[in-house]
Amino acid sequence: MADDHPGPQRLRLLSYNIQSGLSTYKYSQYLTRSWKHLVPVPSRMTNLDGIARVLVNYDLVGLQEVDAGSLRSGFVNQVKYLADYAGFEHVFDQANRKIGMISQHGNAVLSRFQPDTITEHKLPGLIPGRGVLEVRFGAGADALHVLILHMALGRRGRLRQIEFLADRVRDYRHVILMGDLNCRSDSQEMLALLAGARLCEPAPGLHTFPSWQPDRQLDHILVSPSITVERVEVLGHVYSDHLPIAMQVRLPEAFRFSMPNADHYPTGSLDRWSLLS
Repeated sequence: MADDHPGPQRLRLLSYNIQSGLSTYKYSQYLTRSWKHLVPVPSRMTNLDGIARVLVNYDLVGLQEVDAGSLRSGFVNQVKYLADYAGFEHVFDQANRKIGMISQHGNAVLSRFQPDTITEHKLPGLIPGRGVLEVRFGAGADALHVLILHMALGRRGRLRQIEFLADRVRDYRHVILMGDLNCRSDSQEMLALLAGARLCEPAPGLHTFPSWQPDRQLDHILVSPSITVERVEVLGHVYSDHLPIAMQVRLPEAFRFSMPNADHYPTGSLDRWSLLS
């Protein structure tokens, strides 16, 4: 029904670590099926189709562990494939770990609204290869800033990345931060992030990992106090080793999406934006 579809001041958000389209059903498969991370397998495309059917229901999607086109994905740009299938007009990928032709590993944003700018940041860490996409909608003090990221496995690395993120966003009024943060809601790192970046976690403790028997929340959507959260849920779609987390929010009255402009592209991303849009 039309009344169930959020209006222009509402956003349906989804954050999903898709493990490059691989499904996992028990811990031992990380070892026994490790070869699947290096070569193309038919199940990847089947899983991508399933993921795309999930994405259809959302307005703004942040993906982690997505492959931008390499040997292991059969040279399929998974970002473009999902965007085409799910009908997203505005997409952008950030490949953070490039291993020759074998993998193009990174984050991505898919949006039904045209961003005003997209900025790529490299996250600090002992091991390079982590990044964050900063997507801005609107302009001025009431712009909406959306950050999509995948944080480090080690606690020390996460704390360094949290310091970077807090410095980046603490002066923004309206922020949505989502991704695989690799830490629980009650962890020291999460408490530091919420305090330093002035963000809230509306529904802590929603388990997203491992997908076959979830007992930890590693995936999060955090928001500024100015953003009203209407619904949060973890979806039971096992196309990865993580479950997707979804949220519906109502944006501040002062915020408005910019009018579409065919001549306007995100800062520093004209070529890739044109290719994928």
